[in-house]
Amino acid sequence: MHRPDLGPLVAETPDDAEQRHRARASVEAVDDEAVRLRSAVKARDGFFTTFCISPYSRYVARWCARRGLTPNQVTTASLLTALVAAGCAATGTRPGYVAAGLLLIVSFVLDCTDGQLARYALRYSTLGAWLDATFDRAKEYAFYAGLALGAARNGDDVWALALGAMVLQTCRHVVDFSFNEANHDATGNTSPTAALSDRLDGLGWTVWVRRMIVLPIGERWAMIAVLTAVTTPRVVFWALIAGCAFAACYTTAGRVLRSLTRRATRTDRAARALADLADSGPLASTVARAARGPARRLPGMAPPVLAAAGAAALVATAGLTAYGTPWTVLAALVYCATSGAAVARPLTGALDWLVPPVFRAAEYLTVLLLAAHAGVNGALPAAYGLVAAVAYHHYDTVYRIRGGAGAPPEWLVRVLGGHEGRVLAVALLAFLLDGDGLTVALTALACALALVVLAESIRFWVSAHRRGAPAVHDEGEPA
Repeated sequence: MHRPDLGPLVAETPDDAEQRHRARASVEAVDDEAVRLRSAVKARDGFFTTFCISPYSRYVARWCARRGLTPNQVTTASLLTALVAAGCAATGTRPGYVAAGLLLIVSFVLDCTDGQLARYALRYSTLGAWLDATFDRAKEYAFYAGLALGAARNGDDVWALALGAMVLQTCRHVVDFSFNEANHDATGNTSPTAALSDRLDGLGWTVWVRRMIVLPIGERWAMIAVLTAVTTPRVVFWALIAGCAFAACYTTAGRVLRSLTRRATRTDRAARALADLADSGPLASTVARAARGPARRLPGMAPPVLAAAGAAALVATAGLTAYGTPWTVLAALVYCATSGAAVARPLTGALDWLVPPVFRAAEYLTVLLLAAHAGVNGALPAAYGLVAAVAYHHYDTVYRIRGGAGAPPEWLVRVLGGHEGRVLAVALLAFLLDGDGLTVALTALACALALVVLAESIRFWVSAHRRGAPAVHDEGEPA
């Protein structure tokens, strides 16, 4: 038993009538409604959300609660608003861009409102938490596609930038997820850099600076909305890529430093989570089983080094060689071998949490580069759809692990081929087909993967909701 922090609330155990009278007066003096409104707002949020959205979105949440609206309905309204914003951006006109920027802000207000409504009305659900997390990604990436379509109407092809922004943002999230899963239940989990971070946060203003420079969702969407209204899609994407790249370097460097300076002992659960996040298919699993014995004799830094070496060779080959050469296929085969060797032993090393994001970057960038080299108009949009479908599978894996449900079923990972199998398949398609053929193949592959992944994901989360599984909250997600 313990006594929680009551904040502005009052709880006393009076011994006599006079103390009971004072306690009752103290209880009646508390503004319960004000406390409920304050409690509806996230404890940790970015500067823009805290000071520009939450001061009034909490009242929108109360308005929704009094009219019987559910958090899921508000979440769906936020998604629909963002899709309309993407449609406005796709017009390629200045009024369309202005409307898109305004609607994106409205969508974000509703996105804050649904969680505040759930806290205000105490209406949590597994399905609602999944919808909230999934729709956030769908809204942002749909808006990227709308901007690319709008630019194409004006003769400016920015699909490569749109796909690059999606790849960068998704890899940032995977870094967050992998680091947190590797360390949240580790023992002896302290480091000098963590103590320094706590001291910096104790200064007050540094808290907001540190939250803003990682470009969390509030700051990021505000920047996208403003730049969409007043500039061009190309400027939006370059600003987004620059900001996200800086944030990724800042957060990843800090986490690498923490990992190297702490003396943490990671659990078997963390190793399983990282192995699930790696998304290894049949090819990598076969190599891992064969290399299990020799892998035990490798130094502790071997998994991330092997993963990075194979990924770097693959991406460099895909980017530097001409379209349709066998060199990319050879590099993909090498990547299958190195990625299997990287997961041949449990991922419990200090920097082993880097393995999943390295795999994500290698797969996504390979698809981007091969489509860019195809030299036809439809290849990059098809690649965008394929990466979006695969990214959904990776996000869904994260949310299942966070909910304590484990990874997706093994049959699903095998059907999808794993990250190394998909890389090899796309490399073979680029070698065997011309640009138009690759476009058709990538489109068909994207549709097939999306159909399988969405069907299994919806089945799982609806089933989990009916079983009353605990909701998955993203209170600590910075991006």
